[in-house]
Amino acid sequence: MFKIVGVVGAGTMGQSIAEMLAVKGLDVHLVEKTPEKLQQAREMLEQSLDRQMERWAITAAEKKLTLNRIHMETSLQFLADCELVIETISEDLDSKMDVFRELDGIVANHAVLASNTSTLSLTELAGASRYPERVIGMHFVYPALRIDVVEIIRGLQTSDETFTKTKSFIDEILDKKGVMVYESPGFVTTRLICLLINEALHLLEEGVASTEDIDDAMRLGYRFEHGPLEMADRFGLDSVLAALDRMFREYGELKYRPSFLLKKKVRAGQLGIKSGVGFFKYDKDGERLK
Repeated sequence: MFKIVGVVGAGTMGQSIAEMLAVKGLDVHLVEKTPEKLQQAREMLEQSLDRQMERWAITAAEKKLTLNRIHMETSLQFLADCELVIETISEDLDSKMDVFRELDGIVANHAVLASNTSTLSLTELAGASRYPERVIGMHFVYPALRIDVVEIIRGLQTSDETFTKTKSFIDEILDKKGVMVYESPGFVTTRLICLLINEALHLLEEGVASTEDIDDAMRLGYRFEHGPLEMADRFGLDSVLAALDRMFREYGELKYRPSFLLKKKVRAGQLGIKSGVGFFKYDKDGERLK
């Protein structure tokens, strides 16, 4: 079973996955291009663990232990001993394929290469590797520590062995529910949640209800932890726009066409929590301001 795991990309999702793996007792090598981005990731991880300490969820010793398990690296070369590498960089096919090509020459031939993509073709990604049978999709939902489901996506050439190893790792080590999804843009979670968010945006554009009332209706009416507009803020409005754009291109159906309001927000740099303002305002810890 995987004991040393590499995470490529220290953005919001990479940090979230690295923290979750370290909390589960695994050694994590988190790779980002620049020391500045790694420093930023370390600060965000510390903040996340501090918030858990404030809630009495962990002790100071547990925080230190978790941080000590996360090794910050500026090169993929440091992933040579990893049995599993999870790629979490932005949703750009060429960039992801470059990472997979480079990893081929670094990690052992039996190591599993996973992508956290939510919309790209696993079969196409796997084509960048000399060993496409070891490439699989592991799509975590943010925040990875708290959400107990992982979509496992098989590419056309993903081997049974790779799938079995990945599924048992998710079920037994991470203690999450691994659901198998056949390759399809958006899979299950992204496809459904982006449509919900897009429809909420249409309601807002049409003046059917206010931002707060749309979210309250879904939060209270259907017991969502966050309403669809706050969800969009938490995912990042740019990420939601990119997912809808890709699904619109792939499926060619109007229901996936991103709302104009979403495009306007992204152009204005109002990306949600990461910029401090989206449909709502947030403090530096990501807490919503009233």
